[in-house]
Amino acid sequence: MLPEPSALELSRRAWRRRRARRSTLVALASTLLFAVVAYLVVTSAPGWPRVQATFFSPSVAWESLPEILSGLWLNLQVLLVGGVSVLAVGLLVALTRTLRGAAFAPLRLLATGYVDLFRGIPLIIVLYLVGFGFPALGLQGMPTSPFVLGTIAIVLTYSAYVAEVFRAGIESVHPSQRAAARSLGLTHRQTMRIVVLPQALRTVTPALLNDFVALQKDVGLISVLGAIDAVRSAQILVGQSFNFTPYVVAGLLFVLLAIPSARIADAVSARARRRQQSGSLL
Repeated sequence: MLPEPSALELSRRAWRRRRARRSTLVALASTLLFAVVAYLVVTSAPGWPRVQATFFSPSVAWESLPEILSGLWLNLQVLLVGGVSVLAVGLLVALTRTLRGAAFAPLRLLATGYVDLFRGIPLIIVLYLVGFGFPALGLQGMPTSPFVLGTIAIVLTYSAYVAEVFRAGIESVHPSQRAAARSLGLTHRQTMRIVVLPQALRTVTPALLNDFVALQKDVGLISVLGAIDAVRSAQILVGQSFNFTPYVVAGLLFVLLAIPSARIADAVSARARRRQQSGSLL
């Protein structure tokens, strides 16, 4: 058991709590002040009535909400399937890049080329190449669904980023950990599974959550392939009414979808920071 903290440590903790409360109050007050000033500036502009009717119409927002929610369900499916696939493919690529030995050089080069390629190409171009290029091949059994093709494009792109996150976590584990595991008789596979990967995952979890937040936003790009998702539903409604409020509704739904993940990412990052800074008690 850890020893009881000293009086000096307790005073430091109390000071940190007081500073945190004061900082929270100041941040809240400044945010409210900024919001009021921004509201007054925007609403007093000469063109505000027209902007309000075109972008913030309550009646149009309410009428468009069911169709946009129906399209958002497709985005959620892409997010779920794509997120799991990205983790699996990214981890596989990262493990391939960390293989040792001359015999694995071709695999390492292939994995490195994959990461360099798909981190360099914008996602929307990958969507066009996969979404329109794969069906053009005319191969038997080639999927033509925008859902499948869009998910493949997203997985190809995001796996390259996640692979580098995993690789950074794996390489951050001190070599002595591997040496100790091998001295105990563990194989390379057992060492990675039991010793290295648990430590690496704990290190890169905040970065992975941030990538997941970005993925939540980018699943809306599958609309360029014709998928009737939230963005495409909003686009159809805008074309029918010439009112841009559906775009605002779709944007707010994506924001509401991302907020919980962002807060979880912040909490995990703060927890990791506290763990690193804890040290010994005085």
